[in-house]
Amino acid sequence: MANKDAKHKSNIAGGWYCTDPDDENGEGCIACNVCYTGAPDFFGEDEDGNAYIKKQPESAEDVELCQEQLDACPVNSIGSDG
Repeated sequence: MANKDAKHKSNIAGGWYCTDPDDENGEGCIACNVCYTGAPDFFGEDEDGNAYIKKQPESAEDVELCQEQLDACPVNSIGSDG
């Protein structure tokens, strides 16, 4: 599970977030590009390729798409528990 105490500084406010690559729990983003290529309307990448939430999902379809990215994340750096 993503560490909600280590959120990426570029996440917009809301329940969904990505963790900072320097997360001490070892669940930081590794810039694998899965989420921001799979759901580019919701996930962005910073100058180092690390993911952050640029738009919170609103509809059930949006949540489903973001959940797919959460499930596919190889290091559990996406969270939805705000």
